[in-house]
Amino acid sequence: MTDRFERYRREWFADGAGVRANVLAGIVVALALIPEAIGFSIMAGVDPRVGLYASVAIAIVISLIGGRPGMISAATAAVAVVVVPLVREHGVEYLLAATILMGVIQAVAGLVRLDLLMQFVSRSVITGFVNALAILIFLAQLPQLVGMGWETYVMVSAGLAIIYLFPKLTTVLPSPLVAILALTAISLSLGLPVQTVGDMGKLPEGVPSLALPDIPFTWETLRIIAPYSLTMAAVGLLESMLTAQIVDDMTQTESDKRQECLGQGGANVVAALLGGMGGCAMIGQSVINVTSGGRGRLSMFVAGAFLLFLLAVLGPWVGRVPMPALVAVMIMVSIGTFSWNSIPNLRRHPPTSSVVMLVTVAVVVTTRDLSLGVLAGVLLSGIFFAGKVQRLFAVNREISADVSTATYRVQGEIFFASADRFTRSFQAEEGSRTVVIDVTRAHFWYISAVGALDKIVARLGKAGCAVTVIGYNEASSDLVDRFALHDKTGFELGAVPH
Repeated sequence: MTDRFERYRREWFADGAGVRANVLAGIVVALALIPEAIGFSIMAGVDPRVGLYASVAIAIVISLIGGRPGMISAATAAVAVVVVPLVREHGVEYLLAATILMGVIQAVAGLVRLDLLMQFVSRSVITGFVNALAILIFLAQLPQLVGMGWETYVMVSAGLAIIYLFPKLTTVLPSPLVAILALTAISLSLGLPVQTVGDMGKLPEGVPSLALPDIPFTWETLRIIAPYSLTMAAVGLLESMLTAQIVDDMTQTESDKRQECLGQGGANVVAALLGGMGGCAMIGQSVINVTSGGRGRLSMFVAGAFLLFLLAVLGPWVGRVPMPALVAVMIMVSIGTFSWNSIPNLRRHPPTSSVVMLVTVAVVVTTRDLSLGVLAGVLLSGIFFAGKVQRLFAVNREISADVSTATYRVQGEIFFASADRFTRSFQAEEGSRTVVIDVTRAHFWYISAVGALDKIVARLGKAGCAVTVIGYNEASSDLVDRFALHDKTGFELGAVPH
């Protein structure tokens, strides 16, 4: 119990980062969450308060029960895109119900350890995911840049200059926070004609209240919301698990991804009960948090709590924050998120790895769907891996001095991709010849491999050959014992386990 408490204390305050760094990082993140939450609400077709309240609830709850300290979760575009038809056809109350079910599904996923599926996501897919998100973050800023007055471009340039040059003077304050405060002061004092946060949508007043969705609790309702809930849960967990891996790499620490699944589920349930939409981890805001010094749960909690304070108390002032200041911060995020090493690595890494990375980027950027991009990358990685293992397979034929025995020495993995080559490697032997199949250096995977061996034994047996298989390892022997059909063919098979 003492060890668990000590670990939880370290996760809250991130020994080495400190309270001040976590608090200041959380403030920066809170300011950066506002325009995005409003934008995602508009995307989903709901009132801005639905996204803002969701960001408050998710950020606070995940700080308490999440599995990745320092990772920011809130309302996201990945979830907002999914629910557009649901909101259009049935209204916001059905969205809230779908979000509750989404959270329950995510919690169940954590209980059954679906987080272990991350083991099948290759490094090339993660790099492609990161690069695609960096590109999408930059593209999302273009509406705030295209067709604007010169004042906007000057302020964005000034903001980037502050962000990158201020740390050379001091690191007492996070440079993104300094940029936001300085540009806000300049904009207000000079009355510059630039877009503000308030122009994105009306900010809510007061605090959210707890309530169940106003819908009939029937099987018909479940039929309507279940497909959306499943999709939201899958997309949310996928983005959260990938973002957790990225934050792991940035901080050189490990996260509890099972606990993160449970935390995401609980956070989404609470968000819906407070009138918010669903969400998940946000790579952009997580990068802001980590690079600003936020490594612990405290920074996550401050982000949600300070966002609530801004909405409830300082709403009119927050509405006057110039968008160019936040655009500068997000451009910094896109630059910092992109894996610049991946460009020269295109020539140094194996071609298959580079193709997987590029396909992941292309699919995500083209479709704006993170799950499709990652799915494409994972499938392509699997195909390339199977092809590589299949090429490592070989069968060598040896004939005894008296030509009475043919020995086939099999090497490599025998599975669905190599099963056909395994079958075609055996020649039509003379009927009086003994055939020995030595699998000492081979391994049989799944029933495809056993089926291939069945076919070989049956073909040689029909030709009158006496077939003996030797050298099974324990796993292969067990598989053959359970699924092979040799005993039903009427041909002799001597299996000698190795």
